[in-house]
Amino acid sequence: MGAIVVLGLVQGLCEFLPISSSGHLVLLSRWLGVQDSLFISIVLHLATLLAVVVVMRKEVWGLVRHPFSKQGIMLMLATICTCLIAIVLMPFISSSFEGAFLPIAFLITAILLFIVGRFVKKTKVQKEFGYKQAVIMGIAQGFAIFPGISRSGATISAGLFSGAGREESAKFSFILSLPVIICSLIMEIIKIFLFKQPISVNWLGLILAFIVSFVVGIASIKFMLKITGRGNFVGFSIYLLIISILSFIF
Repeated sequence: MGAIVVLGLVQGLCEFLPISSSGHLVLLSRWLGVQDSLFISIVLHLATLLAVVVVMRKEVWGLVRHPFSKQGIMLMLATICTCLIAIVLMPFISSSFEGAFLPIAFLITAILLFIVGRFVKKTKVQKEFGYKQAVIMGIAQGFAIFPGISRSGATISAGLFSGAGREESAKFSFILSLPVIICSLIMEIIKIFLFKQPISVNWLGLILAFIVSFVVGIASIKFMLKITGRGNFVGFSIYLLIISILSFIF
């Protein structure tokens, strides 16, 4: 039961902080022997999906009511860009989950966050978040398919590099995660039915993991919104540098 709760904690914490949830799950698998099944992955993804919906409920409701508004079209364009990049990179994805690329991916994220934290705050930002920023963030999200490259870190950094405001970049990054999480859920459900995998799980542990992932996910999103406003990513950069070294040694 404890292992499942650990997975829930990692999913909720690392999905929204710029430190890569998939990268940390690969590390857990390697170091502690903690592995998640497809069914557990579905449940934990659902928890983080609900966390985004709760925190960003105004924005989500706006998209539901007006799917073809400017915000809705930007979300569609960004998601299409993500899917195209992911399709191109798909042949390299399987090997990346074995962990060989992990130290480099963590290092890339660390360098990216360091640059953003130290230099982007000096640039002049645009007053309005536009299609250009949405497309660039969508492309960045596509590259974050590799474990170790943070989705939130890559998308928020891309938004800031493209001249968007900090709050707008952070909010769009979290909204942009919704289609990705939904697609992941659909793919994992399809795999269960295709491969007819039996569902064997500690239900009490799974319920606790869901709650932990949901609550921690909400806290992580709110924390990131505050941190992004301050522009201080150096702490995350140092942490990822340490993790990169450890993942290379061990």
